[in-house]
Amino acid sequence: MTASITPERPSATEGQRSRPLIVTEDEALLDDLLRLCAAAGAEPEVAHGALTRRGSWEAAPLILVGDDSAARLSDRARRQGVLLIGRDLDDHGIWRRAVALGADNVAFLPDAETWLVDRIADVAEGVGRQALTVGVIGGRGGAGASTLACALAVTAARSGRRTMLIDADPLGGGLDVLLGGEGAQGLRWPAFAESRGRVAGSALEESLPELHALRVLSWDRGDSVVIPPSAMRAVLAAARRRGGVVVVDLPRRVDDAAAEALSQIDLGLLVVPAELRAVAAAHRVASTVGMVLRDLRAVVRGPCGPELGDEEIAELLGLPLAGQLPPEPGLADAFEGGEPPGGSPRGPLGQFCAEFWARALADEGGVSA
Repeated sequence: MTASITPERPSATEGQRSRPLIVTEDEALLDDLLRLCAAAGAEPEVAHGALTRRGSWEAAPLILVGDDSAARLSDRARRQGVLLIGRDLDDHGIWRRAVALGADNVAFLPDAETWLVDRIADVAEGVGRQALTVGVIGGRGGAGASTLACALAVTAARSGRRTMLIDADPLGGGLDVLLGGEGAQGLRWPAFAESRGRVAGSALEESLPELHALRVLSWDRGDSVVIPPSAMRAVLAAARRRGGVVVVDLPRRVDDAAAEALSQIDLGLLVVPAELRAVAAAHRVASTVGMVLRDLRAVVRGPCGPELGDEEIAELLGLPLAGQLPPEPGLADAFEGGEPPGGSPRGPLGQFCAEFWARALADEGGVSA
């Protein structure tokens, strides 16, 4: 259980990975707080009732004060980011001690353990601007959505942005294969199927295969694994907290896990070949996806004929047009030669992706129309 006294401290700036400070002489409480810090991926500084390092009170991004030490610290300079930790919900005097200490919140253990792990993890990860998250979905089978998702990720990584590519389509062929990294070391989706609560963003990133300067979460070659919505929520939230960009390859069938993925996406791209039957199929996909994703745009895969242009297709779908993706001869040969989709910045696919990111990232995370 927690209760707020003053507004919470703003998130740390991106890249900051400072150590939280624990102040207590209660050995049992210290053990609990050390355990929670470990769960959050943080290595704290510990002061057993007295501050041993000069400036530690002022510099720590988060201070966890045991109720046993509150009175001794009441003369300390007021600052944000101080939490008073207690155990007795019936001890009404803790509120007076919290006010005297200038604490932002009072947290009672064990009730507030999950909440406290999240606060510590925010400090450990240096949470700043969340990643711009783009979902790609095919209007019909074979539309080229996976190819575009890979190309977007490769292009973003080539520009120097932190990039994560997430394969949310369990029936696809595996994005690591498209990137030529099916044998690369790192975890795949089955390792995260039981994830609950919070996944540390840094641990997620470091555990995944690195291909073409980006991190990839794909499927292994084993039996199909069901990813529950809770695991999809935890993994995507962790990926977004790392900043940069996240690209998600989405399935056309919207089950509970796909709906969870859609709820965390900032902008969706519906890939539609310039064919009448493909437009009809894409309309059904757009109707379903549009119930969850507010910003869905059409990418028309050319060539377009004079009777069915890209603007007409977008109008038939009732979607804004994100652009026309021209054909790229030699794409299959490039793949056989080890070049990923979008690997050539001068190719039509690479140019399309570069122009897309230039618009989408114009405001460093804002999405422009």
